[in-house]
Amino acid sequence: MIRTATPADVPVIHALIRELAEYEKALDEVRATPRQLAEALFGEHPAAFAHIAQDEDGEAVGFALWFLNFSTWRGVHGIYLEDLYVRPEARGGGYGRALLTELARVCVERGYERLEWSVLNWNRPAIGFYEALGARPQDEWTVYRLTDQPLKALAAGA
Repeated sequence: MIRTATPADVPVIHALIRELAEYEKALDEVRATPRQLAEALFGEHPAAFAHIAQDEDGEAVGFALWFLNFSTWRGVHGIYLEDLYVRPEARGGGYGRALLTELARVCVERGYERLEWSVLNWNRPAIGFYEALGARPQDEWTVYRLTDQPLKALAAGA
C-alpha cells in the first residue's frame, strides 16, 4: 500500500533516509534532523512531499521524497524525486514500482509532464529497475553542485 506521508511519519522517514545514506556509503553526510524534515514536509510552506510504502502488516518498508521542479521549455511543473528507498528485506515486493506509479499518477493528474531523478552510476540494480520501467538516462547532462565553503564564497561575492 502506498499512502501520503503524515507528520507522524517523520521519525520513520528520517530512519529510512539514514538507511539509504548507509546503503550509498554516505551516512556521515546526513545532517537532516527530524525537526527539519517536519518543517520541510509539513510546515507552513512545504518544500517537499513524501509517500510511504507499507507492507501487509502496516509497517513502513520504503518511501519516496520529492519536490516540484519547473520546465521552462514545457511551461509546467514536474516532479523531482529526491529519494526512493525500499528496505532490503522488502525489495522485489513491488514497493518501488508502486511508489513510482503513484508519483506518475500525481504527474498525470496535475498536468506535470516530467518525473525525474538521479541515480548513482554504480547502482546497477536500481538502473536496471528504472530502465525496465521505461526511464532513460539523460546522458547529455552533468549535475553540478555547490555546497559548504564554495557556496558561501560565491554568496559572499554577490
